[in-house]
Amino acid sequence: MILVADSGSTKTNWIAIDRKGEVHFKIDTKGLNPAVFSKETLFDRVVSKKELNDIKDKVERIFFYGAGCGTQTARNYLYEVFDDVFVNANIEIFEDTIAAVKSLQTTEPGVVCILGTGSNCSYFDGKKTHQKVISLGYIIMDDASGNYYGKQILRDYYFNNMPKDLAEKFEKEYDLSPDTIKERLYKNDNPNTYLAELGKFIIVNKKSGYAQKVIKDGLRSFVEHQILQFEESKTTPIYFVGSIAHFLHDEVVEVLEEYDLKLGKIVRHPIITLAEHHAKSM
Repeated sequence: MILVADSGSTKTNWIAIDRKGEVHFKIDTKGLNPAVFSKETLFDRVVSKKELNDIKDKVERIFFYGAGCGTQTARNYLYEVFDDVFVNANIEIFEDTIAAVKSLQTTEPGVVCILGTGSNCSYFDGKKTHQKVISLGYIIMDDASGNYYGKQILRDYYFNNMPKDLAEKFEKEYDLSPDTIKERLYKNDNPNTYLAELGKFIIVNKKSGYAQKVIKDGLRSFVEHQILQFEESKTTPIYFVGSIAHFLHDEVVEVLEEYDLKLGKIVRHPIITLAEHHAKSM
């Protein structure tokens, strides 16, 4: 049995396939970001899923692609967790940008971006993936991600910069008391996921002028800090993977046009084509 996983901080998509490439199951667990969660939390999130626990001794190989796996230290950290669970498996762990490239199933060069709970960007030259900036996570980076937008609108709400009608709607949909917010941000697990949950509000209400400004300012920041670091971005397609890119398709196109950049395509769920990639290589 072979496991292929694509993980963010919020959710991990898993597919189990056999050596014939047949899918045995497709499941989700909570996110497995080694830069955010303790080993105990990561371990519990894996073994608490019945489907994974039932086959843990049968798994021969694991191909795991995840947010927070950009350094060897983080990969080693997660490797130790998987090694304790899947005792017979050969385990390979990669950064999430590698999954994005492989899921596109292309040999054509392009800049490949991730816009989900977090964000990232790399350049694929047709054979190899190149990274210029190592992500420092949601507090410092992650422009145009779900947690980025959650942080922006939370600030705007508390600084009284959000239009009154939207502020009232925001209050009805979320508990915005200072105690709750500080508890979720500074004492609970997954503060980046919490911010991404708040960030959904700006997407649902994206037709308002306020939302359009927040959304496009975030996308412009992502273009300038991430995409334009690659000179090749001016002559190759720009690909996106992730739910934020999917739901903000029109805004992504409009902002790219501002910089004379060309959209390749947007893939919401890369796990299917990622599993197909590994099935073909077996």
